[in-house]
Amino acid sequence: MKNQKTIHPAVTETVVSSGGESPEEEKLFTSLRASSWNEFAGQVQVKKSLRVTIDASKKREEAIEHILLYGPPGLGKTTLAHLIGKELGVNVKITSGPAIERAGDLAAILTNLSPKDILFIDEIHRLNKVVEETLYPAMEEYALDIVLGKGPSARTLRLDLPPFTIIGATTRAGLLSGPMRDRFGVILRLSFYQPKELEEIIERASKKLHINIKPQVRKILAERSRGTPRIALRLLKRVRDVAEVRDVHEISEDILTDSLSMLDIDHLGLDDSDRRYLRIMIEKHDGGPIGIETLAAALSEDIGTIEEVIEPYLLQTGLIKRTTRGRIATDQAYKHLKKTPRGKNSEVQLF
Repeated sequence: MKNQKTIHPAVTETVVSSGGESPEEEKLFTSLRASSWNEFAGQVQVKKSLRVTIDASKKREEAIEHILLYGPPGLGKTTLAHLIGKELGVNVKITSGPAIERAGDLAAILTNLSPKDILFIDEIHRLNKVVEETLYPAMEEYALDIVLGKGPSARTLRLDLPPFTIIGATTRAGLLSGPMRDRFGVILRLSFYQPKELEEIIERASKKLHINIKPQVRKILAERSRGTPRIALRLLKRVRDVAEVRDVHEISEDILTDSLSMLDIDHLGLDDSDRRYLRIMIEKHDGGPIGIETLAAALSEDIGTIEEVIEPYLLQTGLIKRTTRGRIATDQAYKHLKKTPRGKNSEVQLF
């Protein structure tokens, strides 16, 4: 069974076993996350690699290797950590890089681990430098060096830790230091999902929500989900709300169209923030090149949000390019916004 409790202000503990339902499993159910490997669609190569790592760990009866999962947000990194813990029948303790402010916080977390436990650190690239360096010997030697006192009387105390596993998640693997990356035995990249995979996720989630959804509607919804399960599930919830308000038990194309219109999501899955990004590039800066700092100021967004949330899908769909001189809008972006590409007409055609 699973249960959830707080053991440190920065940590949530999830005790995971392979049998029976529990409050945590129910939480996963209501949030529409996959609660089993069979429900986790897509990421075939990632699952194959994890399967080998998990089976090897079981055979050796050792803690599973430290794992780094990276890729755009919403692709299932947290869900995979839950599934790994469930498969191994061990505790999963969840925290994030910014939440561990001091080495003492890390010490409090690590000394509460049981053998083979998993510590999932989201946004691991945002760990404090001192905390990161404290984590090195813990990951390699299962030991924690604590400095007691100050000045000439200071001394180091080494605490032995039980074998445990760090599962790190990040959207920006390039910001991880070399020494940190080197301490992960398994490094896996999660990619955007194909529409067919998203259709499978939507179908399973609709059954959990007890709402019927036509195959054609499911296909359209998958195509609007930006290759991201989290977005697909969020859209499904919103469409379900519209259906309930209208007192119908099946999501039709009319309901989907009205729902997406209310959410201001177009046929490519772009929302208002995406289109504002493209309009600023095209209307204010002639399609670029434009620097990320200028874009951030014009959009009133921080650089991290632009690089991690807005740009990945625009790059994937070929609407923008990154160059050494800055971002550039492609011909596809002009076409999507119904503009005339620069150099072909001195006048910009508006909607």
